[in-house]
Amino acid sequence: MALSIVKKRWAAVALLLLGAGCSDFGDTNENPNAARVPVPFALLTEAITGVPATQAGYTLRGGIAGIQTVGAPEPMLYVQYWSESQYPEDSQYATTFALWDNYYAVSLQDLQTIIDLNTKDETREQMVKFASINNQLAVARILRAYLFWVVTDRWGDVPYFEALKQNTLPAYTSQQEIYTDLLKELRESVDQFDNGRMLDGDILFHGDASRWKKFANSLRMLMALRLSNVEPATARDEFISAYEHPAGHVASNDDNVFVGFLDDDKLRNPVNVLFDGRDDYGVSETLMNTLTNLNDPRIEVFADRNQDEEFVGLPYGLTRSLLIDWTNENDYSRPGIAIRETTTRGYIVTASQVQLAKAEAAVRNWIGDDAADLYYDAIRASWEQHEVFDQDIFEVYTGHADVEFSGTDEEKLSKIGTQRWLALYPNGTEAWFEWRRTGYPDLQPTPYALNESGEIPRRYAYPNVEATLNKINYEAASARISGGDKHHSRVWWDID
Repeated sequence: MALSIVKKRWAAVALLLLGAGCSDFGDTNENPNAARVPVPFALLTEAITGVPATQAGYTLRGGIAGIQTVGAPEPMLYVQYWSESQYPEDSQYATTFALWDNYYAVSLQDLQTIIDLNTKDETREQMVKFASINNQLAVARILRAYLFWVVTDRWGDVPYFEALKQNTLPAYTSQQEIYTDLLKELRESVDQFDNGRMLDGDILFHGDASRWKKFANSLRMLMALRLSNVEPATARDEFISAYEHPAGHVASNDDNVFVGFLDDDKLRNPVNVLFDGRDDYGVSETLMNTLTNLNDPRIEVFADRNQDEEFVGLPYGLTRSLLIDWTNENDYSRPGIAIRETTTRGYIVTASQVQLAKAEAAVRNWIGDDAADLYYDAIRASWEQHEVFDQDIFEVYTGHADVEFSGTDEEKLSKIGTQRWLALYPNGTEAWFEWRRTGYPDLQPTPYALNESGEIPRRYAYPNVEATLNKINYEAASARISGGDKHHSRVWWDID
């Protein structure tokens, strides 16, 4: 369904919801013309975009590819995709805690509402007119799993089993239990689809159940790898199960999972929002040096040339005074226009990303495919995604000593990690999670760090309001974290 149609439906839903509370005085205080239950197709679209239909001018927040997921600026700084050009505090790790309201209150709540409407006796029969019950549940469960995956990897233990149930004091579930349930949800949801009608409002796959199944299996493969250091046997079994599932996984750029943004204030690329009349970010020297040293053609997409028609990276993590001195003498490259256009796609899972996961699985002897072939196919998929592929350049590139798939297994994993970092750009959130798991590439913290540890953050501290609004459960969760509720503490799967 086109987003323009969805926007009209949002407006209608907003009027219905507003009208529900504005009837004439009477015994029932009900408007007979108002919707008695939320409309699931509107909830689905709102969950994907993270834009409440009743909030005019509200830019993309949580959503499936909003500024708290794929387009989050702080993780882009943590993994040194970008450097700050004016106010460098986030590059110096000054922000230690983050709020999670927009995850729980908008997208996750919308998805939970779809699930509740399709499982509760009093509303289940009404949902049949919109789509198959099984298909509505399967889609909502997959998206909910993806968002909770982001949430738990940002903070660690979070409200999960007791969340989204109108419970103002939810207990925190351990990350290990969350992962177990997320993998179960993805396994079950793939097999839950039937041949019935798909739900409207699906701006990801437009009602194509086969693509939903590939998305779920790909998520399960990526989640499984996240467990490789803490539960290797479980990680291997889950990866193989998803990899071998007959429904398939994201294997080509035609399968890429993305939100297609519009040239519209509310529905535009969230990265574009960061440049509204501002000039706060440049491509970091770290990323720029890597691209130039490898003669990587993606540099033409990832960065713009400066006024001298050169690619120049912005030094990472300088103090404000040092930054002012440097920028007074130098012009640097901004993130590429192709990355920050209003309609640039928000990629969630790509073929390159999944191919690199398969290459890692092959190095670990989980699957029998040739790791080198998978690795080179991943690089090619990334180049083709960004429309820079050239066979001659590719052959030279893959023969570079820092790219060629050779050496020990650890050296191969290092090269996979560097190519993953490049292929994920500008998805700093996923790159940050994978850097924490693998340590690749070898990123060094700014020497001007403002946080307690002086190191690149390993997680976000819990929202500051939790210590007062949910004190008992917050303290219990914090006590389970080695080192406490700190920026430098590690989540369950992030071990040395």
